[in-house]
Amino acid sequence: MQRSDEMTLGLYLSHSGYHEGAWLDPGVPTNAGSDIDRYAHLAALAERAAFHFVFLADHQGVINDRAAAARISRNYQSEPISLLSALSARTRDIGLIATASTTYNQPYHIARMFASLDHLSEGRAAWNIVTSASDSEAQNFGEEKLLGHDVRYARAREFVEVAKGLWDSWEDDAFIRDKESGVYADTTKMHLLDHQGHYFSVKGPLNVARPPQGYPVLVQAGASEAGISFAAEVGEVVFTAEPSLENGKRYYATLKEQARGFGRDEDQTLVMPGILPIVGATKQEAAEKLRRLQSYTHLDVLIGQAQLWLGSVIDLRSVDLDSLVPETLPQTNFIQSRQKLLLDLAARQKFTWKQLIRSVSDSRGHLMVVGTPSEIVNTMVDVFNNRAADGFNVLPSTVPGGLNDFVELVVPELRRRGKFRSGYLSGYTLRENLGLKRPPNQFISS
Repeated sequence: MQRSDEMTLGLYLSHSGYHEGAWLDPGVPTNAGSDIDRYAHLAALAERAAFHFVFLADHQGVINDRAAAARISRNYQSEPISLLSALSARTRDIGLIATASTTYNQPYHIARMFASLDHLSEGRAAWNIVTSASDSEAQNFGEEKLLGHDVRYARAREFVEVAKGLWDSWEDDAFIRDKESGVYADTTKMHLLDHQGHYFSVKGPLNVARPPQGYPVLVQAGASEAGISFAAEVGEVVFTAEPSLENGKRYYATLKEQARGFGRDEDQTLVMPGILPIVGATKQEAAEKLRRLQSYTHLDVLIGQAQLWLGSVIDLRSVDLDSLVPETLPQTNFIQSRQKLLLDLAARQKFTWKQLIRSVSDSRGHLMVVGTPSEIVNTMVDVFNNRAADGFNVLPSTVPGGLNDFVELVVPELRRRGKFRSGYLSGYTLRENLGLKRPPNQFISS
């Protein structure tokens, strides 16, 4: 399949915005995280602009230290599958991506919930597969420490295979619901998984019909060595963080090559880095918006977030913040690729600790573009045309303000340049809107 000339766009759906100071902006209500009408309004803005999906991140716990946790709003948010189930009734075309961990869930639970969401939304569900990354999550599930990095990925591989097998429990036409004969399901079209693996033992079948999409779209964000391999094997949408064009091109080429090695069509795995656009009529106006957000951000948040994303391997409250960031730190069991990305960024820019913690607060390692609509589109088109992305996950600094700016000012310019669509394939599933194939049932001979 040939790569499209049009990019895919997703919205990172946050109740306040991606910048750490967003919830303190006067335009953001303080109860945003528990207001379904607000979430529905944001999803509607993205849907009217023909975004391919909304994306909900998640952690199963409060993952910052106490000082930072007192001031960071993103720690406190609704569970994604519950929220997107509600939004499925308030939207019509836009895809719905929920994050769920393979480390602190069971395959039957996840397969059943995502199959249900896919039915409720008429084929718009997607699963962002994560392995969890924090000891604070482990301690909510009877463990003191998080499983090792490679063990988490090995478990995730088996988890996904079990989920796929459960989604294939029933053939597409198995539920005949015939009142005359009294037969609801044709059990000759039922397939028991009978999985006995290293991490899971699951008999099946799933007690939900096969999802409309066959499987919900599978989303991944691996960027470590193990993570890239996993993303290349199972990911259909791959969410990355990369502010460097050259590094982004290398990641894109590596992922596509590994996908081919797994026997996959490289165009069936879409690389979508995050982009944080701060839009102004002039570059100066955009810079002032960023400066205002930075003024809201407390030092405890700056230090706490940098400490977390560097892997909690250094106490930043005890270092000289005016000193240069070292080239290396102890390896983390958190997100190893993000630690490396931030250290590489600091090395390229010759950052002091003070400069790095400010950068983490602003974008957490994602590509941030501060400027006019034309400048933002120039960057997006450059990344897209240089094959460092198939599209972008848009991370508005604030919502609805930053999202409105992108929809009203940036999207029309993307369309003028022929780089973004004007509407949905009406009535189609998320897979079809993304150009992804519907997977066959593994239990049926071709």
